[in-house]
Amino acid sequence: MVYGYARISTAKQDIERQIRNIKSVEPSAKIYKEVFTGTKKTGRKELEKLLKVASEGDTIIFDSVSRMSRNATEGFEMYRNLYEGGIELVFINEPYINTEVYKNELKKSVPMTGTDVDVILEGVNEYLLTLAEQQIKIAFEQAQKERDDLSERTKQGIETARSKGKQIGRMPGTVVHTKK
Repeated sequence: MVYGYARISTAKQDIERQIRNIKSVEPSAKIYKEVFTGTKKTGRKELEKLLKVASEGDTIIFDSVSRMSRNATEGFEMYRNLYEGGIELVFINEPYINTEVYKNELKKSVPMTGTDVDVILEGVNEYLLTLAEQQIKIAFEQAQKERDDLSERTKQGIETARSKGKQIGRMPGTVVHTKK
């Protein structure tokens, strides 16, 4: 089965671009979509549903690595768990970390010779595996950096607006009444 996961951070954003991109890769993909900020680790109900139904041999397509996670540690851990569970991952904007690419890199290990040189070759093969994992980690770190930069720019923008006398948020003393 092929699944797609599309996520936007606020309801004001348009999710259709991500869905269109996923459908261009696999028109029959079953799309899971939600509005939820990627900065929180829990509460992405649609992603959680998708992860429960996906099984070995399935494929999950993401428009970008940042849709899966904007936390480098969490993203890499999720990637590794899905990979080890036999689930193919496709990142449209970062194809160099698709699980298919990762598998192919693992197959490119230097063959053993049956001699003492194998000690060195084992080290070379381990190093190649480490390099492939580093590429994946770097992609998630970049997504986290983009999120951190956005947060910092927002904070600076609010400080600038306040320094110019703009009211940020509700006026002091404002009472909000909620209708039931």
